[in-house]
Amino acid sequence: MTTSISDFLPITRPSIDEDTIAAVGEVLRSGWITSGPRVKEFEETLSARFGGRPVRAVNSGTAALELALRLCGIGAGAEVITTPMSWVATAGVVLEVGARPVFVDIDPVTRNLDLERVEAAITPRTRAIIAVDLAGLPLDRDRLYEIAQRHALRVIEDAAQSIGARWRGREIGSFGDLVAISFHANKNITSAEGGCLVMNSREEARLFDKLRLLGVTRHADGGMDVDVQGCKANLTDVAAAIGLGQLRRLDAFNARRRELARLYFQHFDRTLGAELPPDDAASAPAQGNWHMFQALLPFERCGLTRGRFIERMKARGIGIGVHYPAMHLFTLFRNLGHGPGDFPQAERVGAQTVTLPLFPAMRDEDVLRVCAALREELAPRRAGAGACA
Repeated sequence: MTTSISDFLPITRPSIDEDTIAAVGEVLRSGWITSGPRVKEFEETLSARFGGRPVRAVNSGTAALELALRLCGIGAGAEVITTPMSWVATAGVVLEVGARPVFVDIDPVTRNLDLERVEAAITPRTRAIIAVDLAGLPLDRDRLYEIAQRHALRVIEDAAQSIGARWRGREIGSFGDLVAISFHANKNITSAEGGCLVMNSREEARLFDKLRLLGVTRHADGGMDVDVQGCKANLTDVAAAIGLGQLRRLDAFNARRRELARLYFQHFDRTLGAELPPDDAASAPAQGNWHMFQALLPFERCGLTRGRFIERMKARGIGIGVHYPAMHLFTLFRNLGHGPGDFPQAERVGAQTVTLPLFPAMRDEDVLRVCAALREELAPRRAGAGACA
């Protein structure tokens, strides 16, 4: 069974229109291709969307997270609570600033951080919580901030995946403490590579300006000073031009993602025994942006490994992702003392999860194709075998 490249359905694909391509060309012709007027415009447009809060753009969502920690003065000897079910950057940035990530298991339904377990992990060294919105489904902000305020902790919202999502009708980024967003190529909007941090005050934004560009402060007379240790994380005008074009289409992109998610719920064969993501149409107050559609599949009961399933779906011309393996089982974190059994919900989800294709340019029939392929591949393979449920 083979499929041509032109027929292959990836898990995601950015939608870049001709106006955006032309805008990139204008930047290239202008001669100002690093941080300049387009970055400023991008930041101002994001700020307007988030209720006028200060926003600064950087070259990745990872940089936004790391600089948020530095902005909070978090370093050696500190602990930061987070989830093991995320991209490795979420905990990696904690190590990068010299602090220690403290994992807490996930809620088996939302697959986000289990807030009922967080307080037991707080110690005198805890300084912050990094809260992830997995697949674009917002974590319970009411409970999160109630815990943080009671223990005087900073909150860094890892909203890398949740731009345009809402909690109790309020858009993520328009409220809360520090909010880090990613514009990587696989996100709901992209600047090819990039990210931003939404902050609380002009004072935080001024410090962030120095942190993202080597700690430099320039003076009107041409002189300069460096009074903090920063890094090189500024966004380019080329990337900002892409981001501006994408931002104008964010609401339409997310609306189409919701339509596709509804089709998955309608056509997914429930007799296969899979666990589908929470259906936020019936579970307010969280309204996700459907960054990903993830299903937990019963591979063992169906006589398949996940690797073999991915191969067979690829042969059908359908891409399958894994977001994410349980992070604490990576060698880096095993070396910190973690191992199997530490966070059983994250381990179960990490072993069974697959990410199905979902992006705005998909057609309705693409969802039906995926659902049909799932039904055929997860059916029992031996004559007389029982149902895979």
